Amino acid sequence: MEPFELSITEAATLIEQKELSPVELVGSVLQRIRELDDNIGAYSLLLAEQAMERARLAEEQIMTGAALPPLHGIPIALKDLIDVAGLPTSASSRVQEGHVAQTDAPVVKQIRESGAIFAGKTHTHEFAFGLTTPQTANPWHTEHTPGGSSGGSAAAVSYGGALAALGTDTGGSIRVPAALCGVVGLKPTRGTVSLEGVIPLAPSLDHVGPITRTVKDAALLLNAISATGRHKPAATALADHDITGVKLGVPVNHFHERLDPEIENALGQLRTSLANAGAELVEVSVPLTDTIMPSQWGIMLAEAAFVHRENIRSRADRFGEDVRLLLETGSLLPAQDYLMAKQAQARLERAWVDMFQNVDALVVPTVPVVAARRDQSTFIWQDGSEEPVVEAYVRLNAAANLTGVPALSVPAGQHSSGLPFGVQFIGPAHSEAVLLKLGQLVEGSTGQRPMPMPAPTPLRT
Repeated sequence: MEPFELSITEAATLIEQKELSPVELVGSVLQRIRELDDNIGAYSLLLAEQAMERARLAEEQIMTGAALPPLHGIPIALKDLIDVAGLPTSASSRVQEGHVAQTDAPVVKQIRESGAIFAGKTHTHEFAFGLTTPQTANPWHTEHTPGGSSGGSAAAVSYGGALAALGTDTGGSIRVPAALCGVVGLKPTRGTVSLEGVIPLAPSLDHVGPITRTVKDAALLLNAISATGRHKPAATALADHDITGVKLGVPVNHFHERLDPEIENALGQLRTSLANAGAELVEVSVPLTDTIMPSQWGIMLAEAAFVHRENIRSRADRFGEDVRLLLETGSLLPAQDYLMAKQAQARLERAWVDMFQNVDALVVPTVPVVAARRDQSTFIWQDGSEEPVVEAYVRLNAAANLTGVPALSVPAGQHSSGLPFGVQFIGPAHSEAVLLKLGQLVEGSTGQRPMPMPAPTPLRT
């Protein structure tokens, strides 16, 4: 196994035991980036020289025998919405040309204190306002999207261009690319991770969270970036695999509508595995599902238009056409529509609190279908109906953003097309430890797939 293929947990153990040097690890990751990223386009900014310099410093610190922080020498990527002092924060937009961050975002300070090394900044769909990340290809097949908006982060982790990455999630933007690229993505409980120094999309829906190769890695990274300190025991909780008595909600509505049959079958098998491991499967009717998408769009469009109000007036030509149209649409929304969406959000939050009185978590698909082609705008379902790609990817994820509850996506299998997909666990506020434990059991039952190499020929779809 090459160093770039390691999980955080594996690499940290080898570094601590002096069997792997941070210089070797970072060098292996940078070489992998040089070999593949021209075709995949995960990185907007590569920090090769700085990363190697920090790796040498990390190696010197090991030689002193001092206690090492948990992520010492681990190369990590940052979504290019997150400020790092002295570096541009491009948001993958021409609007940001010439911008240089003056200070580190708090989450960057926390990552530095944990000992990690920044490999670079990764592409996002412009200002995180999309679910495809058009600059970036899916490492499983470069003709397909990695998902978005954290597509660069997920692609980098998937192909070995980083051992982990940070992404942001406003309507599925961590979980969707994680599922489509075959990695783990965690959207924490609202308020768990600071949003300061992160370019917002819709502030009341935004979250920052980890994208990793394993569930345990997600727990380790969550520990490092948590602003509340509530999640420090998350990684150690994973040592206990017992889920006996965990009430696992199986929705009878919304989450299984317009779903690829292969994904539906795989999720059925995973639910059976979890039941065999001790979970109690409980059918639930998810409340107020008809309000989810209207609320998501009503809030996201209006808040994004407010965030970008000055630039959309004075520099509209600097935005990509898709984002410009969304922002202009948001600018035209009546205030009463936004207020109605916020009222619906409040009702949804209360209803989900009530729902979680009866179950400990929901088990649902992360995406209804595998990665779309990069030039694809709609999916055609078996009944002949069409659905925009963005709508399809958002509709299974938006409720967790609206309610602020945590959601974890874990690789759940590989479609006959060769592309991966994910299963999602959603729980009540601050239930990350339960979700991570469930995710680790799925990880164990599905096994580890080899790291993808970009496919040279078209996939069967």
